[in-house]
Amino acid sequence: MNTPWDALHRAYFNGEAMWTYLTTPFLLAMDGVHIEETEPWREGSETWRVLRAHFPGPIETHSLVQDFFFGEDLLLRRHDYSVNVAGGFGAAQRTFDYVTADGIRLPSKRRAYARGPDRRPISELLMVSIDISELQFD
Repeated sequence: MNTPWDALHRAYFNGEAMWTYLTTPFLLAMDGVHIEETEPWREGSETWRVLRAHFPGPIETHSLVQDFFFGEDLLLRRHDYSVNVAGGFGAAQRTFDYVTADGIRLPSKRRAYARGPDRRPISELLMVSIDISELQFD
């Protein structure tokens, strides 16, 4: 994907994106965020619970409506959203390889793909790859 972004645009997007990723699922409990459970999602042999979050305008995040997919162990498996700052295309972000930092479990790897009309990630269209290491909270 080509965007007319300069370094400041990239810094803004990276900042709001990483804030969203590192504060999930806590951001779902913020004032003004409305949550509803939608239809479960089947992924391979697993069934994931899906929470749809409706964010108020003042919260800087990818889009006002986002879906969070949780496994039976209550860990985030996937995060779907529209990338509004890049034309609003649908993204499906897979999360995996969990680590524990100061008692909080977080995915250390994220892979965001363009999302197809069937709501599934298009594996040939990897948009973002994030690997986090040496994570700690101070």
